[in-house]
Amino acid sequence: MATTATTQTSSGGVRVRVQQFGRMLSGMVMPNIGAFIAWGLITALFIPTGWFPNKDLATLVGPMIKFLLPLLIGFTGGQMINGKRGGVIGAIATMGVIVGSDIPMFLGAMIVGPLAGWILRLFDRAVEGKIKAGFEMLVNNFSLGIIGGALTLGAYKGIGPLVQGLTNILSNGVEVLVNHNLLPLVNIIIEPAKVLFLNNAINHGILSPIAAEESARIGKSILFMLESNPGPGLGILLAYWLVGKGSAKSSAPGAIIIHFLGGIHEIYFPYILMNPRLILAVIGGGVSGTFTFQLLGAGLTSSPSPGSIFAYIAMTPKGGYGPMFAGVVVATVVSFLIASILLKTSSKNNEEVVDLEEAAAKMRDMKAAGTAASPASATTANIITPNVTANVRNKADVNKIVFACDAGMGSSAMGASVLRKKLQNAGVHITVVNSAVSEIPADADIVVTQKTLTDRAIASNPKAEHISIDNFLKSPKYDELVERLK
Repeated sequence: MATTATTQTSSGGVRVRVQQFGRMLSGMVMPNIGAFIAWGLITALFIPTGWFPNKDLATLVGPMIKFLLPLLIGFTGGQMINGKRGGVIGAIATMGVIVGSDIPMFLGAMIVGPLAGWILRLFDRAVEGKIKAGFEMLVNNFSLGIIGGALTLGAYKGIGPLVQGLTNILSNGVEVLVNHNLLPLVNIIIEPAKVLFLNNAINHGILSPIAAEESARIGKSILFMLESNPGPGLGILLAYWLVGKGSAKSSAPGAIIIHFLGGIHEIYFPYILMNPRLILAVIGGGVSGTFTFQLLGAGLTSSPSPGSIFAYIAMTPKGGYGPMFAGVVVATVVSFLIASILLKTSSKNNEEVVDLEEAAAKMRDMKAAGTAASPASATTANIITPNVTANVRNKADVNKIVFACDAGMGSSAMGASVLRKKLQNAGVHITVVNSAVSEIPADADIVVTQKTLTDRAIASNPKAEHISIDNFLKSPKYDELVERLK
């Protein structure tokens, strides 16, 4: 038993470390998804094979992918480590890998951005409190410039060529899979990894950089579709809706809208966790969908983030809608059929199925493990925080409510929308916004987060009132807050 427990702890620790590394990679890309979408739309519209070919406007495509996007990633990576100064030096160092290679340097930016921010942070800590009064600005500016210049030269001569060689190896590997019709097998790894919350790491950290380079060459890439295909998850939710039972069946229609139209794939993960055999269904859907994409020559011009069908439509190049829809439909049908059989088999055999709320709690714990900001927070990730922390506000003191989640895009946007509507229906006019948990505005009066993120939210803004919830779609804490503010 002790050996088993040790093995589980070890495997859990590995999963946590992989999730944290994946969070760092995706955290550099996700805040800049809007820029990727802008580049994708310009590419789809104005390249020679686009909807409205325009030689003049198409000149924007190259500089955007070679300079703008890597610089944004490098800046974000440095900022994650050392604030604005880290962002500036991250962008400076990224320029070295850009000029030192002939391909878009997304991977290079992901390396040198955080590295430059970390090196500058070491210097800042070393001289903290040792600079004479009046010389602070001089030291700060020159230290950033000198260290940034040195790192740029190192990136130009060393990291740029190294990353270009690595990218060529990865691209050649993908090309081998495509030429031998083996690309669909990648989904055998991708689909289980998604349920472990490695979806953003796989999509934005690994596939998108390679796909962007391919899209710049030929105008589209199937790699954008490997992880983001909404078909497998849609099949799972349809199966629960039509042949499932209990709370899972009743909640599935709403989850379908959030997943397929809203592009929030995390919504279907609990449905798999409460019946792990369903991982076979999403694998089947992913493999068949990718096979259809490859067979028909499908591809997108840029990353469809979030993975909504609307994002797929927006990123599909001219003449590519048939193959795109075919792959999504095939993935949905295959996933649905397998999931339906597995659900019916589970029911007939009276197998114990984990309750949806239990599965959702398990999902939150898994996600929290990967979002831990430090070893201490990783250790306390499963500690249940109070429902309401100190600094309780009166109605007159509340002007802004912030709903915070890990990235500030998915559950926080949905939770803020739900809470905003409840307040409006009650005649309460208070600003409700969403934010990343690490970037909660200083003027927030009340902060709402999932339990597993409350400790980080308090550290980000200790002066606000903090409310912890279990379910961001239908928490009773919403109604309690509305009643208090009426």
